[in-house]
Order: sequence, then C-alpha cells, then structure tokens
Amino acid sequence: MNLGTVLRRERKKRKLTLKVVSEKAGISQGFLSQIENDVSSPSVDTLVNICSSIGIDAGHVIKQAKKQERLVVIRKSDWEEVDFPPSGFVTRRFFAPDNRRVIDSSVLAIQPGGTIPVRKNMRNGQETLCLLEGSVELVHGDDVVNLHAGDSVHFWSIPEKQNITNTSDAVAVVFWVGTL
Repeated sequence: MNLGTVLRRERKKRKLTLKVVSEKAGISQGFLSQIENDVSSPSVDTLVNICSSIGIDAGHVIKQAKKQERLVVIRKSDWEEVDFPPSGFVTRRFFAPDNRRVIDSSVLAIQPGGTIPVRKNMRNGQETLCLLEGSVELVHGDDVVNLHAGDSVHFWSIPEKQNITNTSDAVAVVFWVGTL
C-alpha cells in the first residue's frame, strides 16, 4: 500500500476534508492531494504534521505503506466522493514514484472546466488516454482533439503545448498511461 493511499483512507475514515487537514498541517490543499495520490512525497516533518492533523500515528502509516503492493486496483466507487483541490483535478496513481520503472499510469478526475497540463519533467514520452466518463478536449501542439466516453488516443508528448480540459457538465474520468 502506498503512503498516500493510507493517509487518504485514514482521513476519509474520520470524515475530514482536504481543506481541514491541510490547514492544520500547514500545507496547501494541492500539496496534500498530491501526497494522497502518490504524486509527491512529504518530508518527515510534513508527514508527522499531516498524521497529527488526522489524529493518527506516523509510525502506523509508515508500517502500512511498507506493505508494498504488486497489484493495485482502483474501484469505480473510489470516485464517488472525490475531494477536488483548487487545481480542479485529482490524479490517482497506481504506484508511488519509487515503484514505477518504465511506465506511469493513473486515473484522472477532472471537474467541469478543469484543465490538466502535461506531466512535469516530460521528455519525448508517449501517452495514451482512454476516456471513461464525460468529454474532454486534448490540445496537442496545434491539434485539438475532442474525446467522448469510450474514445482513446495515443500520442507523443509535447510538453510546451499540451493539456486536457473537461468540456462536459460533469466530472470527466480518464485512464492515462505514459512512458517515463
């Protein structure tokens, strides 16, 4: 189990919001969301502050996270109560950064009108999107591609001019895979 997964599970178990925990821990909602989605790793001090804000022991969280999974499942029910940070999107990684070697993958939830930029530090990689729910617009260089539920696209990344925007009135859910 990944550190972020443990923190999110414990926070939700106590019915705490991203906003409440981030304020108590002295970090931004966006950073807490990145930690919970295994996009970023907290310092030891930040981990202790987050755990204290949730009301759990940091040692317990670390022990749970050490039980590294070789198989990760993200259920559709995991999206029923998504806490959107100010960025307007949530990324649920299958594996934490240290456990990824060749590909990166995640499920993305994008609020109506929300936009996701290209991954940071992307260099000449390939990406695949499969739209599970909603409608999105992919800006890829000078091309604009509209995708609807069930559509897929595979492309070479263009870091300087690429993003995905939810063009529907509901949350868009996208399965994404990219090379490292």
